[in-house]
Amino acid sequence: MNHIVEELKNVKVFYVATVEGDQPRVRPFSSVAEFEGKAYLCTNNTKEIYRQITANPKVEISGMGKGGTWIRVTAKLVRDDRDEARAAMLADPTGPSNLYKVGDGIFEVFYLDDVVCTKYSFTADPLVIEE
Repeated sequence: MNHIVEELKNVKVFYVATVEGDQPRVRPFSSVAEFEGKAYLCTNNTKEIYRQITANPKVEISGMGKGGTWIRVTAKLVRDDRDEARAAMLADPTGPSNLYKVGDGIFEVFYLDDVVCTKYSFTADPLVIEE
């Protein structure tokens, strides 16, 4: 499994930060899937986050793990318009299959590109997590 997907699933809820003009915006996420070896997130194209990502695809993601650990991910989100990618997201146990359907016209998926994931701890040196 993609190690970044694994880390995001381990924290269960993670926070995605985007930028709107000069204002940071942060919101919780819990859906993450692996498709073709890449980490994927999803949203819908009627939300502010979709407009923010399309204007500036750079994001940071953070989540608190167990035992005083946390992760920070910097990445660029790349839209994937393939139904296969959408289906993989919905098939994942964390996927929002109760909210979206392939072909519904609003469901969007993005993969993480140019990813740097670092795991931090109060008791150990930072650890870079590779895909």
